[in-house]
Amino acid sequence: MIENPSTARLALKWGAILGAALIAYTLVLYLTDNVGNSKLGFISIIMSVAGLVLAMRDFRTLNGGYMTYGEGVSLGTLTAAVSGLLSSLFQAFYTTLIDPTIMTRMADKARVQLEETGKLTDEQIEQQMSFVTMFQSPGITFAFGVIASVIFGLLLSLIIAAIMKKNKTDPFA
Repeated sequence: MIENPSTARLALKWGAILGAALIAYTLVLYLTDNVGNSKLGFISIIMSVAGLVLAMRDFRTLNGGYMTYGEGVSLGTLTAAVSGLLSSLFQAFYTTLIDPTIMTRMADKARVQLEETGKLTDEQIEQQMSFVTMFQSPGITFAFGVIASVIFGLLLSLIIAAIMKKNKTDPFA
């Protein structure tokens, strides 16, 4: 009897790989002062999709070429949770110990962007900025980072697993 591969073990492996890639990318953004650049945001999405596809492909290969939809969704969500945990830990560490001024610079950029639109009054801009600064604490940033990674990973996994699933034709084999 062939033993099924462990989704948890593969999720840890590919979550760590994806997390390390996202940490490296985030570090490049921090060092080049491109945090919050919406034009570069799609790169992390592409990296996440690639990481989930590779994790599911690895599972399917180890499982004799087969993967059910549920296995794919659970593997993808766990992989996203691991990578989100690692990248959120890094972000909290970086913004707390290495460069605490980065949050202030991000808030200043957000203020400039709000002012450049010309659609908001000064009171509305101040209200938006108080909301931004309220969510800049490391704990809240960490919690929202992990939660967002899991939700985003689940949504991506629902799509990717539907494409990559391959059920056994003989369920008794």
